[in-house]
Amino acid sequence: MTVQTTAPAFRRVLALIGTYLGVSVLTLGAIVLLRDHPSMVTDAVWVRATIVVASALLTLSFARRAARGSKKAFLRLRIVSGVMLVAIAVIVALPGAFPVWLRLEQAVCGLLLLGVTVLVNGRELRSRFAAR
Repeated sequence: MTVQTTAPAFRRVLALIGTYLGVSVLTLGAIVLLRDHPSMVTDAVWVRATIVVASALLTLSFARRAARGSKKAFLRLRIVSGVMLVAIAVIVALPGAFPVWLRLEQAVCGLLLLGVTVLVNGRELRSRFAAR
């Protein structure tokens, strides 16, 4: 598989992950700005937002390497996107664990990761790596 045959299939995946990273970084910025409002920014919010930014960076790295044809990176991308999607679903569903605004932001991130998960587990992308 060449870069030319793999990269176009990943355009949507990379766009979704780039948006996920952008939303995550903007959220971390909002947390910095709202740090003096303990009802909006708790220790759990700091930890969660930091983990989400780190996972978004990791996910983007896997996607870029997978787009260049790395089978291992593709497998990692499939695993990380699925695990983070489940973690986000739990965060959104848990009442009272996080402020509503963060749960809404996580819902947006979850929808973006749902798109990634569907694409990377879909027949088109999986078949590109199965042939190798």
